[in-house]
Amino acid sequence: MTVCWDPEAEQPPARVAAWRSMNAVARGDKDEWLALFAPDGVVEDPVGPSMFDPEGRGHRGRTAIAAFWDATIGRAEGLEFVIRDSHAAGAEVANVGTITTFLPGGYRVDTDGVFVYRVGDDGLIASVRAFWETERAMATARPVDA
Repeated sequence: MTVCWDPEAEQPPARVAAWRSMNAVARGDKDEWLALFAPDGVVEDPVGPSMFDPEGRGHRGRTAIAAFWDATIGRAEGLEFVIRDSHAAGAEVANVGTITTFLPGGYRVDTDGVFVYRVGDDGLIASVRAFWETERAMATARPVDA
């Protein structure tokens, strides 16, 4: 089952921000995506030390978040989101789903995870924390046509 949200319908602010974030990423719109973040926003994708963040401290502030885009999202040929469930509470939402990344050379990787967005009173994204496992994601790597 795929969960689809109407951004015009009444939804918790964090769910709206998450939907806008995923939409901007899927369309490859870096500027729109960055504008969704608070100036001191943080992206932890994945949470903890990783090849994208060796110290595991997250990418803090729009400049660091822009560099994260360039090193990850911007290198993909495309991304698709399938959200199977969403749990909103307070100023946060936890989305459960799969992000499919289409890589140069005709490969794809499916990343299953829990993606948590927190917004401030202004509706801007204060943090994104993505819980997924590198080894599990890389085990899904395959040619697009396979």
